[in-house]
Amino acid sequence: QVQLVESGGGSVQAGGTLRLSCAVSGYNYGVYCMGWFRQAPGKEREGVASIFYLDDRTTYANSVKGRFTISRASSKTTLYLQMNSLKPEDTAMYYCAAVRRCQSIPLLAADVNYWGQGTQVTVSS
Repeated sequence: QVQLVESGGGSVQAGGTLRLSCAVSGYNYGVYCMGWFRQAPGKEREGVASIFYLDDRTTYANSVKGRFTISRASSKTTLYLQMNSLKPEDTAMYYCAAVRRCQSIPLLAADVNYWGQGTQVTVSS
């Protein structure tokens, strides 16, 4: 079992920055991919960024390319999401996700084996 705990959310003004962290614990053998999803009220959960551990390839949603950066600690115990130039439309609950033995990225919500509890990001104009 893998446990994921997010932190770092908060309220910022447009143009601001936040850095989300996801602490990974438990038996994470075989976890090859991790990522960040977000869900705004009344909307479906969408993938934001993914990382493939075997070669550190990353993918991003078009809406965040150039503004967000996904990274991980070399120990694989922490996943990060650096969010710059935040916009009001980035307001959502952000979730950390992990997939065992994944073959490719970007991650799809239906393939996620483990979810964190979420951390709220609110961007005001």
